[in-house]
Amino acid sequence: MLPVPAPPYPVHHDEPVLDLAVPVFNEETDLEPSVRRLHAYLRETFPYPFRITVADNASTDTTPLIAARLAAELPEVEWIRLAEKGRGRALRAVWSASSAPVVGYLDVDLSTGLAALLPLVAPLLSGHSDLAIGTRLAPGARVVRGPKREAISRCYNILLRCTLSVGFSDAQCGFKAVRRDAAARLLPLVRDSAWFFDTELLVVAERAGLRIHEVPVDWVDDPDSRVALLSTALADLRGIARVALSPARGALPPGRPPRPYVVTAAVMALAHLFLYAALRPAAAEQVANALSLLACWTLALPVRGRLPRPALPALAARLALTTGSLAVLRHTVPAAGLSAELAALAAAHLSLVLARPAFGVRRRRTESTAS
Repeated sequence: MLPVPAPPYPVHHDEPVLDLAVPVFNEETDLEPSVRRLHAYLRETFPYPFRITVADNASTDTTPLIAARLAAELPEVEWIRLAEKGRGRALRAVWSASSAPVVGYLDVDLSTGLAALLPLVAPLLSGHSDLAIGTRLAPGARVVRGPKREAISRCYNILLRCTLSVGFSDAQCGFKAVRRDAAARLLPLVRDSAWFFDTELLVVAERAGLRIHEVPVDWVDDPDSRVALLSTALADLRGIARVALSPARGALPPGRPPRPYVVTAAVMALAHLFLYAALRPAAAEQVANALSLLACWTLALPVRGRLPRPALPALAARLALTTGSLAVLRHTVPAAGLSAELAALAAAHLSLVLARPAFGVRRRRTESTAS
């Protein structure tokens, strides 16, 4: 059941109407200029009282000292110190302790254009929506980033749609807000404390029937991003597998029924592409291909329960076909980049899906003849 819509808040509300968390870890370079810029922008343009809460995730540099100084100097800025790392852990701590009607967060690099902040918060203040997210993948968004991060982002969100049947377009844009009453309902159901926190929060909210408002944003990639792509990708895939199994365990509201083989194959393919794109900068194409395929198969073990014997030839077939596709691409187009490599791998997976019906018919006929 959706929360009762709340009336718009007066401009001169005594307490902060918005509590905006800024999770940080070893951000001594960006923290002060970013917080000052955010504070000045909110002071000049935001029509309601606000609070900025810097959430320090166990930083080992001078980040805590800078955060303390900013909190002492700027009246709308506070800071907390966490003993353990984790973006989700930081957001849970800030949101759970806040009394503001709307809580949210943004990344310290301010990659997202601040002009989208009021459109993000407005539907929550009016009671129209329960959560609001910035999206880099919807019409109207303007994004500047490299092909590797673009490919990873799109693969990840397609993977979510295939596996968890989500309706939102961008799970991990660091620009979100939620009504505090909705957050109080959702946070006890969210288990992740790191980067998958955003995705799990949105999945739980969508399954609970809450309204999610999307705002297309202007977004410029931070070249000094501290996100470890490989470890984050593996953690996200583990999180997807856990959440996909949660309805059967009663931890989340029920999702849709299991998908047929075609979608299962699509999930495997997208996970492979996602990991390949993350590994490729540090490894040769064939090494990245083999490692990403093996990682996908290993991550599937909790879902399978065990690795059935017929799956081993299927893994060998995928490895052979994807290896061959990359070899042919490199032979014909020596200067091919990551986008072309991902296209070749996608074509290899597609050929396996198209070939399966013929193998299935042949196997059934063989079994019928033997009986």
